[in-house]
Amino acid sequence: MKSFIAAIFLLSAAAFAQTTPQRQPGAWWSERAPGAMPYRTNARKLPLISVKGNKFVGPDGNAIVFRGLAISDPDKIERQGHWNRDHFVKVKEMGAKVVRIPVHPVAWRGRGPAEYIKLLDQAVEWCTDLDMYIMLDWHSIGNLTTGLFQDPMYETSLQETYAFWRIMGRRYAGHNTIAFWELFNEPTTFRGQLGPVVWADWKKAVENEITIIRAYNPQALVLVAGFDWAYDLTPLREEPINAQNIGYVTHPYSNKRPQPWEPKWEEDFGFAASQYPIFATEFGGAAAAPANATQPAYGPSIFKYLEGKGISWTVWCFDPEWGPTLISNWDYKLTPAGEYAKQIMLQGGWK
Repeated sequence: MKSFIAAIFLLSAAAFAQTTPQRQPGAWWSERAPGAMPYRTNARKLPLISVKGNKFVGPDGNAIVFRGLAISDPDKIERQGHWNRDHFVKVKEMGAKVVRIPVHPVAWRGRGPAEYIKLLDQAVEWCTDLDMYIMLDWHSIGNLTTGLFQDPMYETSLQETYAFWRIMGRRYAGHNTIAFWELFNEPTTFRGQLGPVVWADWKKAVENEITIIRAYNPQALVLVAGFDWAYDLTPLREEPINAQNIGYVTHPYSNKRPQPWEPKWEEDFGFAASQYPIFATEFGGAAAAPANATQPAYGPSIFKYLEGKGISWTVWCFDPEWGPTLISNWDYKLTPAGEYAKQIMLQGGWK
């Protein structure tokens, strides 16, 4: 029994070491917080984006529908040798106006906040130069209430989530290039596997995150996900988030509901677009309809629906390994979904 307990202790210690940043020897009393100095370079080059009614708007008050794509985690891209300005040039060539950057908790801890911020600073520099906005996404999937998550890469905690946004708020306060602050990628109970959660608890956590960010960055435009892997926004009918200058997130993948999709989309998230700005920050596999199609294809259906409701979108994913993919290799050969998304972005929306 003692040997069994000792083994469990060693495994627990190893797991803790993998998820806890290790302090390097040194004068801890003179250490500065990660990202303590705000990143100010060209902070006002791009126009500030805010919310007016149910629209995202620029300083002139005119409504903007954002169209863009998600890249993969900067840590992954850098480790695989493709983290450079040219990567963002390729994104720009797709016609993207906004780039969603997913920060996975495991990568944030593994690289360490100070080193990870260096990657984000580069992204801000390159995107500012290329006139593209950034959406920062804390890319976890799971239940913050119970502390259970879908896969190891998503494991985090409420405390770590708050700390991440505190660091981001302090580092990028007042930088217009980071237009959207997506607080949590996909809240889910995984059909009960991750324990229960109620909207009131999620609402409180979200409002705490907003308060923390805006202590440093009052202008931050935050994006709040619904339940069911960020698909379902029906709780807004009763309890919207108590904050201004926010938008709501949906992830309308084709497998969320059976065909016909449109009535369910309207019931589950589309209804909210008449009152709030909605951003479909993730969906994928949206290719053009095949020539011999006998029923509506997902690609034309989802783009037509989103554009018809004035819903902004970023499609997943500009990486050859993280599906549904927009590129098939690191020579940037586009998949059918990538070709279709590029066509729609370059022509300024679904036609």
